[in-house]
Amino acid sequence: MNMKIIIAGDGKVGNTLTRKLSIEGHDLTLIDVKSDVIERSVEQYDVMAIHGNCASMHVLMEAGIKNADMLIAVTGADEINLLCCLTAHNLNRDIHTIARIRNPEYADQIYKMRDAFGLSLTVNPEKMAAVEVERVVKYPGFLKRDSFVKGRVQIVELRVDGDSPLDKLRLYELNNVLHCNVLVCAVQRNGTVEIPDGNFVLYEGDRIFVTGPTNELAALLKGMGIITNKVRRVMICGGGKMSFYLAQQLQRTGIDVEVIEQDKERCVELATALPNATIVNGDATSSDVLDSEGIDDYDAIVTATGLDEMNIIISLYAKKHGVPQVITKVGHMENAHIEESLPIGSVIRPKEFCCNHIVQYVRAVQNKVGAALAIHSIADGQAEAMEFVVDTTTKNTGVQLKDIKMKKQVLVVSISHGNITEFSSGSSCFHVGDKVVVVASGGHVIQQLNDIFE
Repeated sequence: MNMKIIIAGDGKVGNTLTRKLSIEGHDLTLIDVKSDVIERSVEQYDVMAIHGNCASMHVLMEAGIKNADMLIAVTGADEINLLCCLTAHNLNRDIHTIARIRNPEYADQIYKMRDAFGLSLTVNPEKMAAVEVERVVKYPGFLKRDSFVKGRVQIVELRVDGDSPLDKLRLYELNNVLHCNVLVCAVQRNGTVEIPDGNFVLYEGDRIFVTGPTNELAALLKGMGIITNKVRRVMICGGGKMSFYLAQQLQRTGIDVEVIEQDKERCVELATALPNATIVNGDATSSDVLDSEGIDDYDAIVTATGLDEMNIIISLYAKKHGVPQVITKVGHMENAHIEESLPIGSVIRPKEFCCNHIVQYVRAVQNKVGAALAIHSIADGQAEAMEFVVDTTTKNTGVQLKDIKMKKQVLVVSISHGNITEFSSGSSCFHVGDKVVVVASGGHVIQQLNDIFE
């Protein structure tokens, strides 16, 4: 059952949601105060558009709020998003409302007053990104690491360099050459993604997405000659919301944090909020500042200024200085093919985490039964990794995977029977109650587990 969804705010997040949800066949209406922005979306997608203030009762009525199933408020202002959801809930008591709330000062009251505001879900892109960065910092060696089945299944991202033993290697040879038992579930090359078979040959520049037991993933790093040490000191360039959340989280785990921020007033705010962190007032794009702060002595650097270009420049400088782990925050989601070719370490996109979380909620509301427990975008959003529970409606239970006809560019990655997880082979099969992790690319929309079958 497709839903009638109103998206309030047609910025980067609103536009990405419009693209993803229109592919899934939902009836979408956009609201934005900028007429040129919504005109662009109307030309690109099959959507309705209303020009106006989304917090206005009149505008919401014009958008059809009385008959809508869901409202997603993702304007640039937390207060407008809250008022929009509150007004929508009073006009339609059955509607699901989602608000993007980014200000840390609101976190506590939003949680305590979510019923009063009529909120079904709140999303905080910067906080989600900080959690992701902390995960990457804790497990150096991988560009990205997504978890499923309460952490028992990991999908990690690696780049194939020119001097890597993976270069020009056929996948069926990988386990023998690197002495590890892992499964390559997706490969991104020149901006396109493929679910590979054993005869697939890896080349320099490929980004590969690999799964396997934790000890086997560690063996993979060892086989590739990647030496990882525990991170003790982290430099964060830029003192925005994500940097604040990240510094808070890293300090809780005993990691020393230094934040470099250009705005003097913001430095005072950060020094008050983060008394145990070192706050430096300076320009993080200046090599003199980075050198004087001893960039060479840090285990990791996170570039999180408000400008993608600045973040990329600082990350390139950090790579040149041999910083073991470099993490780059990117706001614009459409430049993935450019970043892919640059040695800027792990790329973090806060807006992508926000969109993934909202799409996961939309699918859960739509399906009610059988929706994914977790969804992670991989390969710059060109593929999805999803976790499902096998229920009584699932087809092909008890049938070996090699005997099941599946859609092209879909792969069953792992099957968890209670506390025991197996990484898939042709003889694997799933039963009711098992948890299955699936990777799909090629434009497939996998709403339920049954959608993977031909």
